[in-house]
Amino acid sequence: MNTEPMSNNDYTIVLAGHGSRDPDGIAEFTALVELLRERAGGRPVTHGFLEFATPTLDAAVASAIDDGAKRIVMTPGVLLAATHAKNDMPSELLALQQAHPGIEFHYGAAMDLHPKLLALCQERIIAAEAGAGKTVARSDTCLVVVGRGTTDPDANSEIAKLTRMLEEGMGFGASFVCYAGTARPLVADGLKAAAVLGYPRIVVLPYFLFDGVLVKRICAAAADLAERHPDIDVLPADHLGVHPHVADVFLERAREGVEGRATMNCALCKYRVQIVGFEEQVGTPQQGHHGLVRGLLGRSDAVPTSTAPAKPAWPAYEPHPIEAESMRIIDAGRDWSAVPADHQIVLKRLVHTSGDFDIVDDLYFSPGAVDTGLRALLRCRRIVTDVTMVQTGLKRAVLDQLGVETWCGVHDRETHLLATAHGITRSAAGIRRAWEKFGNDVVVAIGDAPTAIMEVVRLVREHGWRPQLVVGLPVGFVGTRECKEELQRLLQVPRITNRGTRGGSPWAASAINALMIAAIDHVHQQQQP
Repeated sequence: MNTEPMSNNDYTIVLAGHGSRDPDGIAEFTALVELLRERAGGRPVTHGFLEFATPTLDAAVASAIDDGAKRIVMTPGVLLAATHAKNDMPSELLALQQAHPGIEFHYGAAMDLHPKLLALCQERIIAAEAGAGKTVARSDTCLVVVGRGTTDPDANSEIAKLTRMLEEGMGFGASFVCYAGTARPLVADGLKAAAVLGYPRIVVLPYFLFDGVLVKRICAAAADLAERHPDIDVLPADHLGVHPHVADVFLERAREGVEGRATMNCALCKYRVQIVGFEEQVGTPQQGHHGLVRGLLGRSDAVPTSTAPAKPAWPAYEPHPIEAESMRIIDAGRDWSAVPADHQIVLKRLVHTSGDFDIVDDLYFSPGAVDTGLRALLRCRRIVTDVTMVQTGLKRAVLDQLGVETWCGVHDRETHLLATAHGITRSAAGIRRAWEKFGNDVVVAIGDAPTAIMEVVRLVREHGWRPQLVVGLPVGFVGTRECKEELQRLLQVPRITNRGTRGGSPWAASAINALMIAAIDHVHQQQQP
């Protein structure tokens, strides 16, 4: 047993898990914590979760302090350093340090690609092959490794590196990488692509720490592939799970954190340096996003049923008193009875922004645009803007509550290169990049550049782009009227625009803010008994 001496019992390890709705995943995590305790040589080990499960991280730390801990190392209970390890957990640690100034806190690195984890992957693959009942040469086998998938390209690339090392180290004929969420290709697409390579056997390795919803989906996808291709021997391997190798890596990462040797993958970290395609995320604040679901399954306000997951309480939008008074004045300032109720949601906000009731008659809404935009914000949760001024005008608290991401590529290096190479404006180039990066699941808000609207029109007509909603309200005299007329005629997508030269970035931001506030209130009303 790889244990540590009792004389080193001078710090407490808090293993920070993500949390899951799946009780099997929580049970495995808890079992791993017990294994850590067995192998830690008497050092205190406890655990907490970011979301869903209990104890929460703050509760785990408070308990450790009550038990006498003076030095605490938080070790991310995750395989790879992505948003949870780089952002959410450090923000939790900062809050804990502020809450407990007399305690010495340290932070460990994520597991990353450790030789013991490679060896454990090897064990899982060999066990899957042994259970097949027949022998197939490795050179006739394709290895498919399924990662979790994140918005962090550095973490996603580690899955590709792991896969290549296993392919070469174990002699597979080929390998393929896919992901269970967020990154592409997704599991079903990856397995479909691997099946056409012509190998008689496919081994599917879920590179996951614990059982859960996603691991079960991977197994189901492998079973579905086997059913559709009876000529291929499809072997699902086990995930990493509770194993001494996993426990030893966590203990090693904790020790490195306390000793100041925690190695972070900063060279390609999108929060520290400009990475191709993620330039705008440099310097993103370390801010957790699990508040609404922290300890959810242990709370009295969340009792899951057999048919639907529990939902956290969703607060209604609370306007500032001056804002509320302004909206009261606007309600009384004209006769709104002839204006459709859904249009009023946006129009009253635009009157508030412009200070002008006369703009109401100039606004254009395609049928169902407001309802479609509201639902898109709840589902797609991504807003693309033509300029940063629109992005800046969006209400931060509302964005955070909805979990909506914003993207503006006008200042990115690739946008500059694209604009120069194609002889277009940077705003138009940013819209083209948004089409390439995000596809249809976006709401587009344009408040400055007529060329950005014309690029939307071109991409919709010539390349089949179908953004969920286009808000086009630029201001100016050069091409402004014409681009708005083109947008009105663009029947393929829902759209909100106006006539004439008036508009601007505050208008576009205000229209989107109105939709987001309406989305919040819609969810709040749905949760009322």
